[in-house]
Amino acid sequence: MSNIARIDEYFEELCAIRHDLHAHPEIGFEETRTASIVAGLLREYGVDEVHEGIAGTGVVGVIHGRLGGGGRVGLRADMDALPMDEATGLEFSSTIPGRFHGCGHDGHTTMLLGAARYLAETRNFAGRAVLIFQPAEEGLGGARRMIKEGLFERFPVDEIYAMHNSPQHAPGQIAVFAGPAMAGADFFDILIHGRGSHGAAPHFSRDPVVIAGALIQALQGVVSRNVDPLDPAVLSITQVHAGSAYNVIPQTATLAGTVRVFSQQARELIRSRMRTIVAGIAASFEVEIELDIRDVFSVLENAEGPTKAIEEAARELVGEQNVLTAVKPLMGSEDFADMLASVPGAYCWVGHSGDVPVHNPGFTLGDEILPLGASLFARLVERRLAP
Repeated sequence: MSNIARIDEYFEELCAIRHDLHAHPEIGFEETRTASIVAGLLREYGVDEVHEGIAGTGVVGVIHGRLGGGGRVGLRADMDALPMDEATGLEFSSTIPGRFHGCGHDGHTTMLLGAARYLAETRNFAGRAVLIFQPAEEGLGGARRMIKEGLFERFPVDEIYAMHNSPQHAPGQIAVFAGPAMAGADFFDILIHGRGSHGAAPHFSRDPVVIAGALIQALQGVVSRNVDPLDPAVLSITQVHAGSAYNVIPQTATLAGTVRVFSQQARELIRSRMRTIVAGIAASFEVEIELDIRDVFSVLENAEGPTKAIEEAARELVGEQNVLTAVKPLMGSEDFADMLASVPGAYCWVGHSGDVPVHNPGFTLGDEILPLGASLFARLVERRLAP
């Protein structure tokens, strides 16, 4: 039990690709350099079809198997980085201030490229492998835009797979389970229109900072006092902005944050309570408050058959003891959920070295994950499209 031997031979080249992508990160819908590198390598590997410009910077490659057949398996990797600074000290650290592959998407892209190279060389399957390199996973709707622009009409697949690196799992471990696996998410913005004044004369103001504090307190009770405790949900306020001087009560204040849920009932309840609370606070302080709530991620649900397919392929690569199926759903979100809402498929997590969580300035991705992820992608195609 081990990685595909031929893919292990690519290891140094896969590391070089990832390190280059890591040093030149691009955020959602700006992945022009990344997309160009991906398309160029797919052509170099002999991929039959390479299509660029889908959802702006998305790339799709198609490989035809040599064993006939008409089955179609999709493999998806995300390409975007995060709008944050890196603090890892790596030799190949980000060269672009405020841009960092702090979630491992450089690794996902590289793993799918490794699988593409192997599948284009061997073609030991019947049907077609459709390789989807997606832009803008980090909350900007890259999957939805690809689907809206006809992804599955142009490149139909019978099932689809994706994976994510996991510093919470040991190297060589693969976690997957059927059913709801990751939460759906809303993002929200709140704009408080207060009345500014001198800091020494607060009685002339409608202080938006005080109003923001009241809103924060009130909104923190929505989940704990409204949602069924057996229905997982989170409401987090993650941004507070107001003021620019020590002696000025500002005219406005803004709050922003996210809601995570596993049921539409909880989602609608939280939205309703937020609107009611915002309206009530506005009336009590005699101000206007604007609330904008946006559906950003669907609940990610793994289909039974494709989940079993990942389990079987993973056991072949890492052994029974390293395939984890008794895993709890995550409150994090992933826009691959929208692809799974269109096509049956499954999503899994692959462990690697390093224990700093994703989205942290010090996050590092262990390179040992690259041939394993590529091998898992490749084995899924060979097993699901066996003649």
